[in-house]
Amino acid sequence: MEDITVQELKERLEASESLNVIDVREAYEYEEDNLDSIHIPLGQLPHNLDKIEAYKDQELIMLCRSGNRSGQAKMFLQQQGFTKVRNVLGGMLDYRQNEL
Repeated sequence: MEDITVQELKERLEASESLNVIDVREAYEYEEDNLDSIHIPLGQLPHNLDKIEAYKDQELIMLCRSGNRSGQAKMFLQQQGFTKVRNVLGGMLDYRQNEL
């Protein structure tokens, strides 16, 4: 699936869409600022697939600070058979920057 822009993500959140957003940042980053998403740090993702198995054929939106780790998470999940994984381009940095 195509990646998602911060603008599209914001619009969908503002429209109160039910989204499966997975934040792969470290705990301290997540605690500092988050979108009330599922939190699974990238390094823990292989050990927590059972937590997201139910979403295997649903859209999953991967999020991190800049889009790098979430891009890695997207590739990993696709290798595990997840079919609708999208990466937030620019991550939380761009998400919050666009709020100004």
